[in-house]
Amino acid sequence: MNRREFLKNMAALTALGAVTHIAGRPFSAFAADAPLPAKISPPAKARSVIEIWVWGGPSQLETFDPKPKAPRDYNGGFKAIPTNVPGIEISEFFPLLAKHADKYSLIRSMTHPYPGHETATYLMQTGRNPGGGKVFPAIGAVIAMFKSKDYKGDIPPYVILTVPKGRFSEVGFLSERYSPLVTGGNPAAAKFIVDGIVPPGGLSKEELADRFELLERLDTFGRAAASSPAFKEFDTAGEKARKVIEGDGAKVFDLSQETAEMRERYGRNQLGQSCLVARRLVEAGVPYITINAQGWDTHKRHFETMKTKAAEMDRATTALITDLHEKGLLDSTIIWWTGEFGRTPKVAWEAPWNGGRIHYCKCFSSLVAGGGFAGGRVVGASDALAENVVKRPVAPQDMLGSIYELCGIDPDGPLPNPIGLTATVLPPESPAGRLREIYR
Repeated sequence: MNRREFLKNMAALTALGAVTHIAGRPFSAFAADAPLPAKISPPAKARSVIEIWVWGGPSQLETFDPKPKAPRDYNGGFKAIPTNVPGIEISEFFPLLAKHADKYSLIRSMTHPYPGHETATYLMQTGRNPGGGKVFPAIGAVIAMFKSKDYKGDIPPYVILTVPKGRFSEVGFLSERYSPLVTGGNPAAAKFIVDGIVPPGGLSKEELADRFELLERLDTFGRAAASSPAFKEFDTAGEKARKVIEGDGAKVFDLSQETAEMRERYGRNQLGQSCLVARRLVEAGVPYITINAQGWDTHKRHFETMKTKAAEMDRATTALITDLHEKGLLDSTIIWWTGEFGRTPKVAWEAPWNGGRIHYCKCFSSLVAGGGFAGGRVVGASDALAENVVKRPVAPQDMLGSIYELCGIDPDGPLPNPIGLTATVLPPESPAGRLREIYR
């Protein structure tokens, strides 16, 4: 091998280094995992969860709680449209979803006290108030942990498409094996390059095999330490990594296996194709998938942004719900659509906002579908301007607790952890309680 070939191979191996980190999650410097409960109750209806995280906070008025009779300073002059469920209307920005309201339920009374992105995200993801000196795990990591006993796939049990929320460490104090695989890349690109899973540069199977062979030849330190239990575990992690990228595991991210019609159905953009990958991950049995839909922090020119963002979201979410339904997977898959909060009901027309909406946590909307949630229902209500909850307030821990229950996880049961902390999966629910009125 000449010098140029050597450097080329070493560069490729460096790129593959992330693979061992991703697929090698069992090799961790953290304490050993605490044992999971022998029996999980109540019985699980949902095998997987898809969380559509509408990063920044979607306006309740331009999504699922329109107020067509309010003054223009509140509704911007936009209308409500009927859905296929009599009596339920949603914003005119979502005409495709309006045709399938029988498959989802709306929560119009979400509420909490935190108008900042970081604190609101932490509460919405963990069900706990910020502070206290400990970072609790997000729902994705918790479900990944509890479902790990039955999940046998090669892909990690928690996947984020395509960038992390970035507000806190979602794995919290749990073992690193439950931290999310953050794909990076763009599924709408010619090739979806997934960090640590899909090698960059279009390597062939033969070229990839050559690089693994070179890695083994160069690994003299690993051979010298072969008797070490820690290195044996590391080697096992490496074998799992190789199995993922050389075997069937990575194929779940290969959208060339989908028809052109199916890809068009979801929308040829990052959000749409992320939703299509999420469906493929559900088919592979992955317990928790987050789609991080960015760009909804509409402080300025809110309505101009909505015309683009809402159209993409309407198409992608409708395709995901109907595709899962047609494939018989919706009954075993929860779709949870939410942001960290909503937007101010009164439009800020003045400069520098020029028709913007600001953070608003007192009253906002979410959507749930599948996995034991009924369709065609509305939970709670806001006042005439969408400023305050007037019926059936729903706190984040109520929403999270409902998802946990339908996944077969007791929200009031112990939360196993490697640091010996005595904790339950969630703190006590709010007085209004979980969303059992929309369980099937």
